[in-house]
Amino acid sequence: MKPFLQAENLSKRWGELMLFENISFTVFEGAKVALIAKNGTGKSSLLDLLAGKESPDEGIITLSNDVKMGYFEQIPDLNPNNTVIEEVFESDNEKIKTVKAFELAMAHNKQDEITAISAKMDELNAWAIEVEIKQILTELKINFLEQKVSELSGGQQKRLALAKVLINQPDLLILDEPTNHLDLEMIEWLEAYLEKTKSTLLMVTHDRYFLDRVCNEIIEMEDNQIYRYQGNYSYFLEKRDERIAMQQASISKAKNLMRTEIEWMRRMPKARSHKAKYRVDAFQDLKNKASQNIREDKVEMNVKSARLGKKIVELEHVSKSFPGVKLIEDFSYKFQRFEKVGIVGKNGTGKSTFLNLLTQTLTPDSGAIEIGQTIKFGYYRQEGIAFDPREKVIEAVQKIAEFIHFEDGTKMSATQMLTHFLFPPETQYNYIEKLSGGEQRRLYLCTVLMQNPNFLILDEPTNDLDIMTLNVLEDYLQSFAGCVVVVSHDRFFMDKIVDHLFVFEGEGAITDFPGNYTVYRNKVEEEEQQKAKAEAKKKAEAKAKSEAVAKPSQPQTKKKLSFKEKREFEQLENEIPELEEQIGELEDLLNSGTLKHDELYEKSLQLDDMKSQLDEKELRWLELSELG
Repeated sequence: MKPFLQAENLSKRWGELMLFENISFTVFEGAKVALIAKNGTGKSSLLDLLAGKESPDEGIITLSNDVKMGYFEQIPDLNPNNTVIEEVFESDNEKIKTVKAFELAMAHNKQDEITAISAKMDELNAWAIEVEIKQILTELKINFLEQKVSELSGGQQKRLALAKVLINQPDLLILDEPTNHLDLEMIEWLEAYLEKTKSTLLMVTHDRYFLDRVCNEIIEMEDNQIYRYQGNYSYFLEKRDERIAMQQASISKAKNLMRTEIEWMRRMPKARSHKAKYRVDAFQDLKNKASQNIREDKVEMNVKSARLGKKIVELEHVSKSFPGVKLIEDFSYKFQRFEKVGIVGKNGTGKSTFLNLLTQTLTPDSGAIEIGQTIKFGYYRQEGIAFDPREKVIEAVQKIAEFIHFEDGTKMSATQMLTHFLFPPETQYNYIEKLSGGEQRRLYLCTVLMQNPNFLILDEPTNDLDIMTLNVLEDYLQSFAGCVVVVSHDRFFMDKIVDHLFVFEGEGAITDFPGNYTVYRNKVEEEEQQKAKAEAKKKAEAKAKSEAVAKPSQPQTKKKLSFKEKREFEQLENEIPELEEQIGELEDLLNSGTLKHDELYEKSLQLDDMKSQLDEKELRWLELSELG
């Protein structure tokens, strides 16, 4: 395998903070690599170094000759004065330049230019890349080509930057949180695109389904050590547990051995001089190993929630529109105690508007929303809150409460609470501006939960949080003694948390779906397959009818089944009902709510495979039945 990118003994500080020190790894051609590390350990800084945006304090980065790199950053570097079409096609690639000229000529209906450029497109064989570019733009909903970049929202700019990187088809693709600001359909498309791409891939993402399906190698950065796992996210979890168990066992063994070595080392120097020197040296290694403290920091979030009364939140015939856009129409619902609802839908269908109606930030055009007297909202907004960057971490928390009360009746100081949220005492007195984006998100989460809400509203809570924090947040929400409403593009997170979904269909329609996201997507895909099958059958019948009309005088000779085909037909008549029964049982199991998230994923894949088998068998049965 050819090494595309090599990092040797890299170190980087940010002010007084050491992000990472003396780390080394290689990305080989064709690999699809994910980088996993806790927030604040310098993942984005490392990608900046690898992409040549920053320089390491120490170490060497080597990019193989003629390797073209594309870098998608968390904060896009775009020219605000360009139109979208000018920015997205900014490239040194002659084919892409020609496609850009063609699109501009088409946009302004310049017929002479269209004819001339079309000839050049033929010459360069650029039509295939033009089709792929249009697909990327369509899937990422980039249809505002004449608009200035400066006029776009933050989410639109992120999608534009992603499209620009993909269109250039680099040999090495570096992506920093590519799924943020994408809706679920876009994420699923990007997932499929990256699975098929020939580009070598290095990315940071917290989307665990994305990791599992796209990546074939995981690099974990922990305590200035690099651990490599040749497999996807599921494999990483399994092997990481084994690694930690082995380290803990090794430390325990070292501590036992150390007792005898300490006794020996304490003997008189005269006795020691007769021993081999290697044993003295080995003792120091043993001491270092035994003194290691292998533990996993966890964010403990068993914060007390306020008591819930009988009335929670009730919506009656609620409607909300903005000029030219109908978002919610005649929606009624009564929330029950302890329920957890996920909200899904395309961007612009009213998800955030719905949350603002719940919290009475917005008022409905018609209908009523009644809030129970005991309800205390905790609202984690997508845009976060504007911390004062010159304020210290501890000061931001102390503004809310000096002490936080817990379910078991105990209380904790603001300093102790921050320590639980992985902000050690030395970090608590840092200025907020020194925190990474993920650390600021974790701090924001802390300030929301410590207010003891009993109705949590979470708008894209997974953005910029590391996987370790997400795991603990999920555990907290599963045992949370209150209601939860969550908007998230993280399918793994939704599958673990929600009992049912509000599906925002567009044009004001909201459907209450009884199940989590994977169950919902399976149902949608099944309906799409059935629709496609019905349309294909309709076309085939229409074609057969037209052919029969065109050739009425030709005698129809019917081919008879061979002995082998008869046996196959009989076998299919037995297999199809059995397979339908197995599919029904599996669907019941998926809808039961008893499966763990990893079992749910595995069974969903199994269901897809069984449905594909059923489709094939039914088509074959139809073919044979027409002959029999």
